[in-house]
Amino acid sequence: MNPLYYAVLHVFSLFVLTAHSFMAFANPAPENRKRALMITGIASLLVLISGFGLLAKLHANQFSGWVIVKLVCWLGLSMLAGRAFRRPHLRGALATTALVLILTALVMVYIVRLA
Repeated sequence: MNPLYYAVLHVFSLFVLTAHSFMAFANPAPENRKRALMITGIASLLVLISGFGLLAKLHANQFSGWVIVKLVCWLGLSMLAGRAFRRPHLRGALATTALVLILTALVMVYIVRLA
């Protein structure tokens, strides 16, 4: 399969994961929990699958340091929506953590990988 399809799916899934995570931060009402966790779970799985698809197509499955950092960022971002519903008083800290994880992942791809 063309790596461009993996890239589009990866970026789209990241947008969905990020948007619904911040939606959970903004309104952690119990009636929104099931849908938000379902969508973020599916988006998280698609991020993982498309990321490994890109890794296989573009980098011949070579696990560099930037890949491990991105996996940690993905794992952290994937758990934040669930945390927003369990600890709504930490919404500000969770949102800041999400922004730091996203920035770290972007730096790993666009600065470290290309350097």
